[in-house]
Amino acid sequence: MLRVENVWHVYETGREALKGVSFEMGEEIVALVGPNGSGKTTLAKHLNGLLKPTRGRVTVDGMDTREHTVAELSTKVGYVFQNPEHMFFEENVFREVAFGPRNLGLSEEEIEERVRWALRAANLEGYWERTPYSMSGGEKQRLAIACVLAMKPKYLILDEPTTGLDARSSSSVIDAVRKLRSEGHGILLITHDMDLVLELAERVLLLHDGRKVFDGPVEEFFSLELHDFGLEKPELLRISEGAGVGFVRSVRELVDALAGGAV
Repeated sequence: MLRVENVWHVYETGREALKGVSFEMGEEIVALVGPNGSGKTTLAKHLNGLLKPTRGRVTVDGMDTREHTVAELSTKVGYVFQNPEHMFFEENVFREVAFGPRNLGLSEEEIEERVRWALRAANLEGYWERTPYSMSGGEKQRLAIACVLAMKPKYLILDEPTTGLDARSSSSVIDAVRKLRSEGHGILLITHDMDLVLELAERVLLLHDGRKVFDGPVEEFFSLELHDFGLEKPELLRISEGAGVGFVRSVRELVDALAGGAV
């Protein structure tokens, strides 16, 4: 369980980025949303020890992040940053994914086993010899996920995982996230993409001005006045509400509702 207990974070400039935020997260997909400057990235960086609370406490399966290094916490919480290409520096996919486990001092047999598992989980089997820089946007995003998975974390933080991707690449990343969730990972999605929230999230955590203002089910989240937080309701929901159907999470659900005479 990830636990954030009354966390405040004040930067050296004096800016209060987090103001008494508390929440818990298990094996689920949680969307972390809010306008720019709301504290999303600051909060996420507390979960793997990149930042330490000014006040309050963060624990990862009982480990207090103030008492452990980022390297130690990386085996519990993996962080995939928004621009995955900045993570790559090896000549091929195998070496890229193997880099983290090799730094743990594992045997070559264990390293290869982890690489195989991580590439399979990220739907990148058969990519061993590919050069990371020759891959598509969606492939790079999934490679970044594989690199983090090879450290065998229980929790994953994905920062804007579909930003800048075309529909096909986004779909491949979404499929990978669903697969990881089914295998028991807890996943925190930092995103401005409300369509992604609607499609994937099981729960939504909304920050505004460093404070938690909502934490609950997706349907309840989309009943809020999102314009107040600089967010837009997905087009699919606007269509379904206009048709009198109400809340749906996919085009298929909308079509089924209309075909079933729900309007």
